[in-house]
Amino acid sequence: MGELIYAGLLLLITCLVLAYVNANSSVWSIGLILALVLISVVTRVALPVLLVSCLIVGLIIVVIKNDNLRKTFLTKYIFNWFRSQVPSMSSTEQEALEAGGIGWEAELFSGHPDWEKLKQYKPSLSDEEQTFLDGPVNQLCNMIDDWKITNQLHDLPKEVWDYIRQEKFFCMIIPKENGGLGFSAQGHSAVVVKLASRSITAAVTVMVPNSLGPGQLLLEYGTEEQKARYLPRLVSGEDIPCFALTAPEAGSDATGMVDNGVVCRQSFNGEDDVLGIKLNWSKRYITLGPVATLLGLAFKLYDPEHLLGDVEDIGITLALIPTDTEGVEIGRRHMPGANPFQNGPNWGKDVFIPVDWIIGGTEYAGKGWRMLVECLSEGRGISLPALSVSAAKLACHTTSAYARVRQQFRNPIAKFEGVEEVLARIVGKTYLMEASRQLTLSMLDQHVRPSVATAIVKYHLTEMMRDIINDAMDVHGGKGIMLGPTNYLMRIYQALPISITVEGANILTRNMIIFGQGAMRCHPCLMDEILAANEGEEGLDKFDETLARHIVHIIGSGARAFVLGLTNICIAKGGVNKRTMAHLSAALAFSTELVLTIVGGQLKRRERVSARLGDALSYLYLGTAAIAHFENNGRPDDEKLLLQWVISYNAY
Repeated sequence: MGELIYAGLLLLITCLVLAYVNANSSVWSIGLILALVLISVVTRVALPVLLVSCLIVGLIIVVIKNDNLRKTFLTKYIFNWFRSQVPSMSSTEQEALEAGGIGWEAELFSGHPDWEKLKQYKPSLSDEEQTFLDGPVNQLCNMIDDWKITNQLHDLPKEVWDYIRQEKFFCMIIPKENGGLGFSAQGHSAVVVKLASRSITAAVTVMVPNSLGPGQLLLEYGTEEQKARYLPRLVSGEDIPCFALTAPEAGSDATGMVDNGVVCRQSFNGEDDVLGIKLNWSKRYITLGPVATLLGLAFKLYDPEHLLGDVEDIGITLALIPTDTEGVEIGRRHMPGANPFQNGPNWGKDVFIPVDWIIGGTEYAGKGWRMLVECLSEGRGISLPALSVSAAKLACHTTSAYARVRQQFRNPIAKFEGVEEVLARIVGKTYLMEASRQLTLSMLDQHVRPSVATAIVKYHLTEMMRDIINDAMDVHGGKGIMLGPTNYLMRIYQALPISITVEGANILTRNMIIFGQGAMRCHPCLMDEILAANEGEEGLDKFDETLARHIVHIIGSGARAFVLGLTNICIAKGGVNKRTMAHLSAALAFSTELVLTIVGGQLKRRERVSARLGDALSYLYLGTAAIAHFENNGRPDDEKLLLQWVISYNAY
């Protein structure tokens, strides 16, 4: 009996080692054969048991190495089961999933992160960007009186609007060859961070034209004629852009909106029989909408007379419309959270536009959803994280200083243990937010569009901002509540719901997007398997190819999670922080496989399960971002305790 146990242990150890190193099928075959030879030499296992073991191992090797046999007796049945579990995917869903790219978050999802890849993300500002921060940005900050803006004018002063136009704040993302500033994601974000420390109204006004809107859409998809017409006007400030997506009936769900356009022929600007689109829409909550001169519009396009082609329901389409076009209505304002940046509804009834006003021309008719998703990932990774980090840094500096000078019972309140705990939480989360912002921006500057990572920072950084501002208000007490020219917290507090709501409401982002999109985009095999399943029987060969990789991934992640837990992460590479994250990455990868097996295609309806797995992926991303930030800063001694706190916060 003892010999049998020894033999079993030897075989188990062999399997764990092979799985841990992600061995391929050939190495598995050789390893299992060598293990059986070793068992026969060093143990006295009964011959029948040994023969049965050899037969089983031999059968496994034959199935692995023989394509026809494997497909007939294994892959075919798994393929049919998989197809029954996975719901059919519409072209819109497929476009959304394929849009954007993946970066470091995919390494975490793999269960075996390559730490060398993390080293390639090093944030930096160019000399021009630093000069702009030290010059025009500082000057603009000096011109801003936020109390006057929010309490008296309910708008930016004319001289501030003029200065923003003059110094090209509206065209930071437009390349230099087109007359813009050509800033990196790092530079764009740094400008927003600094401005937001003085005025949310000013920061949002500058941020929006450089985020999802006409400028970015023109650069990515516009025709040469559209670029030549509009980019110089955006650069000079002659045109103020806005983008209209949110509708009363559907919110920001582009697939559910009722705004529509019908292809037809009509007279336009003195010309007869112009091929164009008759539009009807109603939008709301559109930033810069009341003062915009150039409106980007999302709508569903229909072609009942087949003037563009054979398809009648063309789909979501984007167009650029000058707001002085007949029938376009703008001007009314909303007041978002007592922060008076220009925001309001717009609408149009039977507005006719030529078809060449479609962004990208008729070639891009019906491709609006993919265009939106691809551009949203960049805006979501820059704008809102920048606002959040700015608020966190402001709260961190002011609250720690206030706690030193504010006395209670003849002692600075900073010495009270309750306040110390809150201050530590503020400092730790601020460090974590800045680290995550820098990692995401570094990926964007390397021309990666990490749709999952940007969703992570949008959700978690806005939520941490909410936590930090609440803590800061708690420490400030009455001083934080009373509005006045010297109150530096209340306007941020009032604006918290804005960041939580826009560019994907946080409940939606956490419950459906982070893991739902993460499982599809970041999983090393799942997307390929789903695409193969959607091909029907023709997809069997592709599915068989991917299945082999998937099995290796499942066994490998399970083995790594088990071995790292068993050895208390001692055998993993790197320091204790990296080893902790590597162990949790393997555990997430294996847990994901269990959930996908049990829940299958119902995962998108099991939102709480998706949310918890999304949290695990998010905290891995945030924790590893802090590691990268610490190393990029040169491993300073005064940050070691911060990093230790951050890793503990994310891990536990």
